[in-house]
Order: sequence, then C-alpha cells, then structure tokens
Amino acid sequence: MKSLMKAAVLAAIVAVPAVSFAQVQTQQQPLTRAQVRADLAQVRAAGYDPSDWMHYPENIQAAEAKIAAQRAATAYGPSTNGTSQSGQ
Repeated sequence: MKSLMKAAVLAAIVAVPAVSFAQVQTQQQPLTRAQVRADLAQVRAAGYDPSDWMHYPENIQAAEAKIAAQRAATAYGPSTNGTSQSGQ
C-alpha cells in the first residue's frame, strides 16, 4: 500500500508542472506574420533603423516610446482606472 501511495504522489508531482505549462501555452496566442510585419513597419515609421547595430537598444526603445506616446495621445475618454461616485 505504501508503494502505491508513493507512486501516486510521484505521479502527481510530475503531472502538476506539465499541466500548468500547458495552460500557460494555450493562453498566449502567437503573432501572425502579418502582425509582425505591421509592427515592424510601425517602428520603422517611428524612426527605427534595423541596420544601425551600433545604437540597437536605444533606437528601438526610442521608437517604441514614440509609438506608446502616440497611442496615449489618441486614446479616447478618461482613464478607466480609479473609483466612481454615486448618489451625489
């Protein structure tokens, strides 16, 4: 009986990480080729030059910051973070 219990515990220990890994993988969907190309075109339009390897981290970060600022500027309505009041 003890060996059966040890086998069950060992099987559970092995199965739990596999199940949790499978759940993580199904929640994230990979990007399509069209999405990757659209993202690359967007960062190039924002000033990113893929052939400039001397300033690689800085130029991609600057382009992404510029895109984020443009998205924030074109957002509609107030921020949805916070609380609401009622009854006054």
